[in-house]
Amino acid sequence: MRTPVNEDTWDRWRLPALALAVFLIVVVPSLLLQQMARSADHASNWAAHSQEVREQAQRLQAALRDLESAALMRSHGVERPSLLERMQSGRVEAETSLARLIELTRDNPDQQVRIGRTQSTIERRMLLAEQIAQERDPARIRELIDEMTVRNPVRELIEGLQVQEDRLLELRNDDVARQRQYYQWLSWGALAVQLLLLGALVWLLQRQIGRRLFAERQFRNASGRATSVLQTVREPIVLLDANQQVILHNPAFAELYGLDDHDPDRPLRLQDVGAGAWNDVLIHQRLADVLLRGRELWDFEHEQRGADGVPRVMLINARRMPLPDVEDEVVLMTVSDISLQKAANQRIQELNRQLEGKVEQVSEVNRELEAFSYSVSHDLRAPLRHVAGFADKLARHLGDDVDEKSRHYMEVIGNSARRMASLIDDLLVYSRLGRSALRMQAVDMQSLVSETRSILDANVQAEQTGRRIEWHVAPLPILVADENMMRQLWLNLMGNAVKYSAKREVARIEIGYQALPDGSHHFSVRDNGAGFDMDYAGKLFGVFQRLHKASEYPGTGIGLASVRRVLTRHGGRVWAEGAVDEGATFHFVLPPALEAPNQESLA
Repeated sequence: MRTPVNEDTWDRWRLPALALAVFLIVVVPSLLLQQMARSADHASNWAAHSQEVREQAQRLQAALRDLESAALMRSHGVERPSLLERMQSGRVEAETSLARLIELTRDNPDQQVRIGRTQSTIERRMLLAEQIAQERDPARIRELIDEMTVRNPVRELIEGLQVQEDRLLELRNDDVARQRQYYQWLSWGALAVQLLLLGALVWLLQRQIGRRLFAERQFRNASGRATSVLQTVREPIVLLDANQQVILHNPAFAELYGLDDHDPDRPLRLQDVGAGAWNDVLIHQRLADVLLRGRELWDFEHEQRGADGVPRVMLINARRMPLPDVEDEVVLMTVSDISLQKAANQRIQELNRQLEGKVEQVSEVNRELEAFSYSVSHDLRAPLRHVAGFADKLARHLGDDVDEKSRHYMEVIGNSARRMASLIDDLLVYSRLGRSALRMQAVDMQSLVSETRSILDANVQAEQTGRRIEWHVAPLPILVADENMMRQLWLNLMGNAVKYSAKREVARIEIGYQALPDGSHHFSVRDNGAGFDMDYAGKLFGVFQRLHKASEYPGTGIGLASVRRVLTRHGGRVWAEGAVDEGATFHFVLPPALEAPNQESLA
């Protein structure tokens, strides 16, 4: 699959690639044909050149024979004007042919050397021929003829010139044949390259056409999807031009402003929509600023009446946007009916005001209850001390004379006074947990648990019941919290575990910890004690709520309520799980903000 970078690179180099293909298909073969034509012309010129050299050599030889034969005839006493004319014309013809040969072989040094020797020999022979024509002594004529034919031979020179020219012609013909074969292979190769390029060009064009068709299909599909979305969305949408004429709108806009019967071919101005709903100078100025100055209109509230005459509050958003089929930009405006939302917001604000009043009332009541609880707790101490003190004095006063029934009454009075004192102490602790300010600091949960465990183990040993407790404590973190409140929390939870597992020969208590994915801290205290019925789990954390008889397990019913108050003050929560006679597990979670910033330095 092509990446966007490859597509952009192909689009950038597509036109140069097509131009190169056309150049290779059209221009290169034409240049090749022209080169082949020039080579053929060159070979033809060389063949004509060699032929002309041979022809000029033959003419030279013929002119020389004609000159010499005329000279011989004159040497035998034949004096005719035609013989003199033949000698003169032979001489001229020989000189002309020789001059032409010199010119034709100017580019061949070897031939120039031969022609030089031939020229000197021919000049000597023509001079001897003239002497022979004028000589009458037979002996002298024989001597001149011998010198002319034997000492100055010209036939071998001309034949050597012709042989060398034939050899050059053969070499040139071989070279032409090689070039012809080379150009033939080159033409076949060019033809193959042309076919490949044509095939590649056809493939590219077919691919481009396929891409264009695919893009057109994609565009039609996208246009269809956009039109479908525009027609389906329930939010009114409209496009406006520079004159604030409606270019396009969706059915929601038509339904809201009653445009179902409007002729789409007839121009429609925004101010004529909705029976004057948009006839507002301010909104027209805002829309003009959107188009002319590029300002965006966000969440502009506009009160108007729709086609049904119902007053509404409309939330208008508008921004400038270009269209793919025109150069001018338009305004895209969306309209939302927020009348119900405005009414709901007003109702919510009214309810919030009422709720604030109720919260203030509840806070006042809570403060009064706290003050009452604190005052009652303190005020009860004096009469409670009197009851306990006078009961003890009465027992000492009666001494051994008291009967069994009176002793039982005094024991009940003393136990009730002590239980009432414990209840008052728990109420004071519960009240302080709600009123005292949090003193946040780094708290080592491991140390608090160890400290609480030592206190509970000492109490169990002091009872001398012989019971044994197995503790299993997981590694615990360091958190930022109120240390005194956390100490009270662990004392209540671990104390409950010890208390309700008192009837087990071996009490097993597990302290667990787990860091949750959101950063919260999950602690748990599990025991194998009496447990409880989950149907009554909601009563565990209420004040004075107990699920067991006081005669079985002593207590005031405030400890778990204090635990919940501590966790509420720290933003945490607590819950319990259990079954009758199968033990119980108390879970509590503290938020992640309570984690110490540097546990290693605080450990």
